[in-house]
Amino acid sequence: MNHRGELVYYNLVTAHIVAGVVFLVVGLGAGFLYSLQFLNSYPLGGVEFFSPGRIRMLHTNAIAYGWLVNGLLAGIYWAVPRITGYPVLSRTLGWVIFFVLQILVLLTAGGILRGYAQAIEWGETPLFVDPFITLGLILIALNFIPPILRASRDAPMYVSLWYFTGALVWVILVYIMGNFVPQYYVPGAAGAAIVGNFIHDLVGLLVTPLGWGLMYFFVPVILKRPIWSHSLSLMGFWGLAFFYPMQGLHHYMWSPVPMYVQYSAVVATIAIEIVVTTVLANFFLTLRGCGDFLRNNYPIRWFYTGMVFYWITCLQCAIQVTLTVQKVIHFTDWVVGHAHLVMFGVFSFWLMGIIVELWPRLTRREWYSNTLHGWAYWLNTIGLTVMFLALTMAGLVQGFLWWGLNPFMDSVRFSIPFWFVRTLSGGMIIAGVVLFVLNMYLSLQTETTGEGRTLRAQTTAG
Repeated sequence: MNHRGELVYYNLVTAHIVAGVVFLVVGLGAGFLYSLQFLNSYPLGGVEFFSPGRIRMLHTNAIAYGWLVNGLLAGIYWAVPRITGYPVLSRTLGWVIFFVLQILVLLTAGGILRGYAQAIEWGETPLFVDPFITLGLILIALNFIPPILRASRDAPMYVSLWYFTGALVWVILVYIMGNFVPQYYVPGAAGAAIVGNFIHDLVGLLVTPLGWGLMYFFVPVILKRPIWSHSLSLMGFWGLAFFYPMQGLHHYMWSPVPMYVQYSAVVATIAIEIVVTTVLANFFLTLRGCGDFLRNNYPIRWFYTGMVFYWITCLQCAIQVTLTVQKVIHFTDWVVGHAHLVMFGVFSFWLMGIIVELWPRLTRREWYSNTLHGWAYWLNTIGLTVMFLALTMAGLVQGFLWWGLNPFMDSVRFSIPFWFVRTLSGGMIIAGVVLFVLNMYLSLQTETTGEGRTLRAQTTAG
C-alpha cells in the first residue's frame, strides 16, 4: 500500500494524468498545424523535419499513445485496487512503466519527425521502438492482472474487471499482429488486411474495453446506485469480444481482399451497433430518476455525452460499412470526421470526466472555477460537433464528385470551405482544452481541502 495507507498509488495516478494532458495539448497543436496545409497556409513549408505528413503522424501518435494510454492507465490505477480490494502488483513496476511509456512516446515522435515511421496507420512507431512497446505492454498486464486474479477467487468478477482483463491481454496480441506480421511476413493485400484489423482492434480491443470498464466503475460510484443490469453489461462485453475483431476490414471494401472477409466485416460492424445499443440502454436506465446529474455534475455530463457520441459513431459505422455507401465515402473526409468523433468525442470526453472527478482527490484541492468547466465542456462539444458535420459533408461532396468522374481538383476546390470550418472548429477544441488545463493548474493554487470532502460538491456544475 502507498504512503497514505490506501490501496491506490495517488502519485502514480497523478503522474499519468499530467503526462497525458501534456501530450494532449501537443497532439492537438500538431493537428491544428497540419490542418493549415489544406488551406494553403502551412507555416513550415519546405522544412523536411516538420513536413505536414510527419506532423500528421505526430498528431495521431501523441493523442493515441501519449494522451489516451496515459489517461486510461491513470483510470485503471485508480479503479482496479478499489474494485478488487488489492493494490497492483508493484508500485516500483508502476513507476518503471510510467517512465518507459513517456520515453517511448518521445522516441516515437523523434523517429517520425526524422522520417523513420512504418507505413502502418496507428503503428507508425519506428522499428527500433516496437520491441520495447511490446515488452511494456506485457509489464502493464503483469502489474494489473494479479490483483484481478486474487479478487476473482473471492467473488464473481465485476464487469469492469472483465473489460480490463480482456484489454490487457488482447492488446499484446494486437500489437504484435499489426507491427510485426505485415512488416516481416505478410506483404501486399494480405498485409493491408492485417493492418486494417490492427487499426480497429487497437481501438476496439484496447481503448474501448478500458474506456467502457472505467464507465462501469465511475458512473455507479458517482450516481451512488448499481448498474441497471449486470447481465446486460456482460452481454456487452462478450458481444465486443466476439464481433469487434472481425470488423477491421470495413475500410477496405472493394479491395483485393477476398469478398468473404469483406462480408464478415459488414456483418460484424452492424452487429456491434446492436451490442452498443444494449450498453447505452444499460447506462441510461441506470441514470433513470437521476437526470439532474446531467445538469449538475460535470463528470456525468462528460461521460454521457461521450456515450451518445459512441452510439452515433457505431451507427455511422453500420451505414458506411455497406458496399453501396462505401462506393461514395471511401478515402474521403467522411472517414476523418468519423475518427475524430470516436477518438476525441468518446474517449477523450470520458478521460476529461475522469480527471474532473479525480483531480480534487489527488491534489486535495477544490476546482478553481466551475465557470471554466462549463466553457471547456461547451467549447469541446460544440467544436467537435461542428468539425464532425463539416468533415462528413466534405466527404459526401468529395465522394460524389469522384464517382461522377469530375476532375480531382474540383473536389479540392469544393472542399476548401469545409476545411476552413474544420480548422476553425479545431481552434474551438484547443481553446476548450486550454481552459480545462488552466483550471487544473489554478486549482493547485487553491486552499487545501480535507480528505473527507465529497467529490460531488467539488464537481457540481455552476
